[in-house]
Amino acid sequence: MTLEDIITGIQAKADNADPIGNTLKLQIGENIVHIDGTGDSNKVTSEDNDADCVVSIDEDNFKDLVKGDLNPMMAFMSGKIKIKGDMGVAMKLQSFLG
Repeated sequence: MTLEDIITGIQAKADNADPIGNTLKLQIGENIVHIDGTGDSNKVTSEDNDADCVVSIDEDNFKDLVKGDLNPMMAFMSGKIKIKGDMGVAMKLQSFLG
């Protein structure tokens, strides 16, 4: 799973969702996925821009999360997912990954 694959997959789901009204940065290991939902649509890029919320996860845990083998809440509680900023924004990410 490359960064381009991740961005394409998230963008496909983001295109079918209402704008999230915030910015969110997903840090997967050394890779960055930035979602800007402040405009008319959700825009997904690999730019390392500031965000209302930053979600950090390592690559192996991210793969498990996307496959459904890792429960997001349990991952957060056990420290496999770290969140900085608005937790409400982080919750919006789940609809783009499932």
